[in-house]
Amino acid sequence: MQLPTVPGALAPSLLAIPVAFGINGATALADSPLALMLTGVLVLAGLISIIFFVSGGSHFQDPLFCVFVVFSFASVVDLIISLEEDGYISGFVEVYVREGEPYLRTAHGIMICYWDGIIHYGLYLAMMAAIGQRKSYRNLGLFWLGSLMMSIVVFLLGNMIGKYSSDLSPAFLLNLPYVLIPIWAGVRLFQQPKALPCLSPEKVAKEQSKRLYQRPQDAGLVLVLILTAAFTFFRGMVVLDCPADSCFEYIYQHEPYLRDPVAYPKVQMLIYMFYVLPFFCLCIYGLMLPGCSWLPDWSLVFAGAVAQAQFSHLGSSLHARTPFPYQTPEDVWWSFILTNVLYALGPQLLAYRCLRCPAFFLPATPASLHQGKKHQ
Repeated sequence: MQLPTVPGALAPSLLAIPVAFGINGATALADSPLALMLTGVLVLAGLISIIFFVSGGSHFQDPLFCVFVVFSFASVVDLIISLEEDGYISGFVEVYVREGEPYLRTAHGIMICYWDGIIHYGLYLAMMAAIGQRKSYRNLGLFWLGSLMMSIVVFLLGNMIGKYSSDLSPAFLLNLPYVLIPIWAGVRLFQQPKALPCLSPEKVAKEQSKRLYQRPQDAGLVLVLILTAAFTFFRGMVVLDCPADSCFEYIYQHEPYLRDPVAYPKVQMLIYMFYVLPFFCLCIYGLMLPGCSWLPDWSLVFAGAVAQAQFSHLGSSLHARTPFPYQTPEDVWWSFILTNVLYALGPQLLAYRCLRCPAFFLPATPASLHQGKKHQ
């Protein structure tokens, strides 16, 4: 039996609802975190078998199809977790969250579950549909890659060094595939051929000959990136306990969530400072000098990463599950929201610019240009 691509891929993910309800009703699992982990492993193994049966093996020519189906199942589970923790539903994942992964009850845990259950789930469906129609999903995949890697790295590091480090159970190991599989998937995504635009060498040369002041949109992006980089450095210094008065005032009066002992916000700001900040500097370089062909791909990866990180950070700062001393004060709500939304918007604008007008970033050699035209 073989179902159409999208309905066939959608069916296994929707099995998460009865499976979560059934596991929650198995009271024997409540006292054994190891049993919870083994049950999760068995569920994933059974899911892979169902995928192979439903698809008839036809989509295993692209193994990422199987990855997206399995991860879409987990996305539905995450959406159930977030809805149950916020009180919209009940009786689905109480046992698993309480005994297996109690840190999912934090504001950060709830927000990453919302993001995974809505944004990632939509991306999985779109990429599975593209695979079924034999269309390119490379750009969607790169955005997903950055988003998922940022989510899991902050989540795992926060769990290991934060207040929940003593509550880790064997179920914590179920997160390891979210580290290993995206790395492998990322390699495959970068190896997929790019959809190069059909541009004449003359047009590319004309675009690349323009100075920065002749490209007002790029000049604006450079300014945005400089401001974003400065804010990134400032918040990194804040979580590193910089003794400056401005840092002290900021962490107590504007973003007290950075002091939350769950450690997620501190890890997030340090990743921003040591990884995202250097990338912003490279982006400024890539917007000033032509031929940086790496920028369109990596701008998508970092756009996904920053979008996910800002959603989780912004939502967690305002969520009622965050202890009151660490919640954002009401008198700075709008400035806090505006600042963080604008921070997330910069990488999205950069990725959009790279995709819309890629001529400035194409390799300047005639051979490369000829190869790009031939590929089209």
